[in-house]
Amino acid sequence: MRKATQCQRILAFIENHGSITPAEAMSEIGCMRLAARIADLEKVGHSFVHEMVTKKSEYGPVRFMKYRRA
Repeated sequence: MRKATQCQRILAFIENHGSITPAEAMSEIGCMRLAARIADLEKVGHSFVHEMVTKKSEYGPVRFMKYRRA
């Protein structure tokens, strides 16, 4: 049996959790290039909402993209 691709694992993660961030993609899936995988998925017909999120951290505000199904 073949191992699931990063794109398949990203879709499953979004299905189970509602959305995904780059930090979640790295820690849960091992994907360092979430935006590239989202672009790959959009090329084959999947639609996503791209939401810029700003959070406070010990170093100041941090901005990152959050993706969920459209």
